Amino acid sequence: MLLESLHRLGVNADRMLLHANLWNASDTTFEREARLLRRARDDFGAKLQAIEVLHEDNVADPTWASGFTKLLAFNQTQYKRVLSLDADATILRSMDEIFLMPPAPVAMPRAYWLQDKEQLSDQLALVQPSTKAFDAVLQRIAERQSSEYDMEIINALYGNSCAVLPHRPYNLLTGEFRSADHTGYLGSKSEIWDAESVMQEAKYVHFSDWPLPKPWLHDKVIEKEMAPKCQECAEKRVWLWLYEDFRERRKNVCRPEFVVQER
Repeated sequence: MLLESLHRLGVNADRMLLHANLWNASDTTFEREARLLRRARDDFGAKLQAIEVLHEDNVADPTWASGFTKLLAFNQTQYKRVLSLDADATILRSMDEIFLMPPAPVAMPRAYWLQDKEQLSDQLALVQPSTKAFDAVLQRIAERQSSEYDMEIINALYGNSCAVLPHRPYNLLTGEFRSADHTGYLGSKSEIWDAESVMQEAKYVHFSDWPLPKPWLHDKVIEKEMAPKCQECAEKRVWLWLYEDFRERRKNVCRPEFVVQER
């Protein structure tokens, strides 16, 4: 779905899909996965690369056990720079201009929603791949505690030395539209929050609405229960649109078999 968005928006950067090496585009055993790989390659111009998933068993929460796989971006040494994107997101506008940033080993936005505003968010990361950098990542993973995941790895390695991308417009959480306090996102106590204006500037929106599951795991009934608590407001319209848009694109890009059945 991200590849479809990048293709539709006409981005100039190469598109690459890292996928589990259990699958390939001509496979008959995993035909559904093979069909999607062919679509990514043939319809959306993606370069396919089979990889071994970086899965860690020693984790406090198994939800994130395979999240280390995104750190394979550091190993894509065929490129000078790689923009790594989490899949649980919506791309609204081209982000090609990020590649024009001055050189830095890593560039990421701050996790503006946390109390510790110095924490980096690797939901979107501009990486300069190298063998040395990837070796350091693997070493840090090997030394990690069970409560440390990909975000902690990145902060441990680059928290004091990375370049910082502005989270506006590159890292907006869906949960922001359910929040009562927007000073973290706005970066100001005097600026007036305007949900529709924020959406007009946003380029990458990450689905994060704890305790709401990811959008491919729930239906409209749960969304209505978790939606912003107002009868009619911009926050509610935007929030519901993001989930409806995700559902419609999932049906159109991946086929109706991927749509969660309504209760």
